Amino acid sequence: MFSAGITFLPTKNLVLTSKFYRETLGLPLRLDQGSCHIFQITQESHIGFCTGLKAVDQPNEIIITLVTDDVEAAFQSLVANGAQADAPPRINDQFQIHHFFISDPNGYRVEIQKFLDPRW
Repeated sequence: MFSAGITFLPTKNLVLTSKFYRETLGLPLRLDQGSCHIFQITQESHIGFCTGLKAVDQPNEIIITLVTDDVEAAFQSLVANGAQADAPPRINDQFQIHHFFISDPNGYRVEIQKFLDPRW
């Protein structure tokens, strides 16, 4: 029925946000619509940031999760690219994940994680 997904979030600074998602996270810019930039996460998943959307009152409550098979390598790469991690990667037994967080220029929390749950 559906072929792809895009989540759109507001940004006050599209230039800084775009730089973070392109250069720090390494996501390709899929489409530049002027006031919105859409980045490709996987073949079917995307995230977009737009200046015309209403700002989020508490941006640190937004979590953007990017899934990887190698959390440690992602951590090393992101820190080397200037990202500030909340802590080194750790295991969360409650949710059966290996993860860490960084913040983007909007104050959104970006979680890098690997599922340890065998059902995933």
